[in-house]
Amino acid sequence: MERSTKILQGLGNQYYRATYKSMGFTTDDLKRPIIGIANAWSECVPGHFNLRQVAQRVKDGIYRAGGTPVEFGVIGGCDGMGQGHDGMHFILPSRELIANSVESMAQINLFDAIVLLGSCDKIVPGMLMAAARLDIPCILLPGGPMEGGKVFDGRESDQTSSTEAYGMLSAGKITEEEYCSLEDTACPGCGSCSYLGTANTMCALSEALGMTLPDGGLVPAASARRLAIAEETGVKIMELLEKGVTSRKVITNGSIRNAIKVCLAMSGSTNAVMHLTAIAHEAELDIDVLDEFDKLSDVTPQIAKMNPASKYNVIDFYKDGGVSRLMEELKDHIDTAQMTVTAHTVAENIASHRYLYPATRNVVRSLEDPFGYTGGVAVLRGNLAPDTGITKPGAFDKSLHHFEGEAICFDSEEAAEEAILAGKVREGHVVVIRYEGPKGGPGMREMFKAMKYLYGRGLALSTALITDGRFSGTNNGCFVGHISPEAAEGGPIALVHDGDRIVIDVEKRSLELLVDDGELARRKAEWKRPEPKFKRGWLSLYCKLAASGAKGAVMQLEKLKDL
Repeated sequence: MERSTKILQGLGNQYYRATYKSMGFTTDDLKRPIIGIANAWSECVPGHFNLRQVAQRVKDGIYRAGGTPVEFGVIGGCDGMGQGHDGMHFILPSRELIANSVESMAQINLFDAIVLLGSCDKIVPGMLMAAARLDIPCILLPGGPMEGGKVFDGRESDQTSSTEAYGMLSAGKITEEEYCSLEDTACPGCGSCSYLGTANTMCALSEALGMTLPDGGLVPAASARRLAIAEETGVKIMELLEKGVTSRKVITNGSIRNAIKVCLAMSGSTNAVMHLTAIAHEAELDIDVLDEFDKLSDVTPQIAKMNPASKYNVIDFYKDGGVSRLMEELKDHIDTAQMTVTAHTVAENIASHRYLYPATRNVVRSLEDPFGYTGGVAVLRGNLAPDTGITKPGAFDKSLHHFEGEAICFDSEEAAEEAILAGKVREGHVVVIRYEGPKGGPGMREMFKAMKYLYGRGLALSTALITDGRFSGTNNGCFVGHISPEAAEGGPIALVHDGDRIVIDVEKRSLELLVDDGELARRKAEWKRPEPKFKRGWLSLYCKLAASGAKGAVMQLEKLKDL
């Protein structure tokens, strides 16, 4: 029996039917299954700007297949708009708000199933977390990636090119006219960022999880195929309802492991480690996502490569076969018996998939000719990161896989960026940015600008950056993020002094501070916990309940008893 019948059938439920009819729904509409459409459309986020049109086609498909669509709004912040200021404190915590709001609307209205419309960094994982909680039929449908802009610095530009260019401008490498020209040409239309940042990583991994129809994650935003797949999604959600295929039949240990392998094979954003951990937590799975990343990175080859690791964009990846081609290449290494939202298994999806473009092998290679023999994301441990740090060797030069340098420490993102632009960071430095973790930030801000400024000033191959914060999926260069325990909890990153030697060794999976244990113990005894940066509002609660980056930065509700 559908959930909605509890309030829409029977003589005593006239109240609910009257409420729906006040908005134009008919008696026939209310006899059909009620399908929620969680739409994160707004004029704040280019990745969501086309979701009005996408939602309409989803509605068409639902109605055609015998359901009644009911659309509601969901917040969604653009990481790009939050970069480098106080707004970034709110970006990761917004993931929890999105999950909570979708769950709330689904339960208030007793929707029988939900189609989730969202494309960007925290919106996709937040919606998948809600789907895992609810365990009703759900399909996630993104709005699709953006086209690349005019060629700049050897590749098609995007909004991050402007930040790199600002570093170049500050170093006198380009003219102000060259810099300003990017403003009107870097982003030629709407869609999620054209490179493999966290947004497109999570859209691709939703496909790999089986929660998005094949190709549904990466069909271009401006294409007719995007609208066609939207209608197909509307039809398919009705089939899932009829067959009883709920989210937890799709989100399993096996499908999480498949998503990890796809992430490693394409060198996806390091943020995927945290988001897959959070999704597994909400699905009440017993898989250790960090441990799986660590083990599987040694045996999963990197067979796809795109910006920031190459000149090719996500649309090039889609045209070269996308996630479907990647999973076909990996079919002997993944669990192809996993159920998906097609109501078929991964194996059946691979067998029936129709590729619309000929393979170029520029972006997706075969297992016999990989870009690298290990995965593009790595988990590091050591006396500087006892609970782990995350790096992305698939996106930076192999000469940086072993880096030893001198620490230069900053207690905020802004202080580091100011020093980089002022020329205070030099070759051989390891930039340490701390007190930016889930609790200390709060909200685990991205060190996107700092890395881009290093690149723009010509320091990408001669410096490194470590942080208890995060990185954007577009960052390259030698970096380690998500360092746990974080500085605000007294983690070793809080004890680093200017001039200390730090060793990053990707091959050995280690991150070490070359300071003896006795000196570290003395520094720890002198350390004092900082005052929270936010003492009221949403972030004052988040910083008290947020788990470490190693645990997915989820809300630890059991800590409420200690408040």
